[in-house]
Amino acid sequence: MPENPDVPAPDVPAPDVRTLDPRSLRGLAHPLRMRLLSALRHHGPATASQLAERLGESSGATSYHLRQLAGHGFVADDPERGKGRERWWKAAVQGIMLDDTLLHDANPEVRGALNTYMHEVASIHGQEVSTWLGTARDWPEVWTREADLSDFTLRLTPELLAELDGRVHDLIASYQNRAVSEDDESVAQVRIHLHAFPQKKLNTPDA
Repeated sequence: MPENPDVPAPDVPAPDVRTLDPRSLRGLAHPLRMRLLSALRHHGPATASQLAERLGESSGATSYHLRQLAGHGFVADDPERGKGRERWWKAAVQGIMLDDTLLHDANPEVRGALNTYMHEVASIHGQEVSTWLGTARDWPEVWTREADLSDFTLRLTPELLAELDGRVHDLIASYQNRAVSEDDESVAQVRIHLHAFPQKKLNTPDA
């Protein structure tokens, strides 16, 4: 179960994709830690002070949680930028996947961490959409015209859902290595959210 579409396929993690186990899940499942890792992954290396300013937190809080993330292997020092007393951090992973066994773990601590993790992922997605809607007028018309905010309802079996999920991930992965120069003024970082989940059957009475 991928956390984000940076993962090339739902069942085949890339070398820089971390599969969470109970220990690493508990180490990551904190709202600020998840936002710190997300900021480093999407915006590049930064200092604790820079991250504090970006996220509206104190530098003491960001420093503490960066060290916790480092202890679990999610972030690392960036020696190319760190000089003197200034410590720069970079993401050590570019994608996160959940081991499916975590979904059925009997340990209440693991279940609690999973709940925190999944709700924070959903919250981050919602915040990103809200930011886009609030700033869309600042973008050229071509971007507002091509951006998408759609939803679909299909009747599927679990097997068909798995097939659809895999094909969508494969399609997204096929665009990851398209040759686009960073100097091209028409290029922007694009976020793609994929949510797929069953709803209550129409013939199932409410509890």
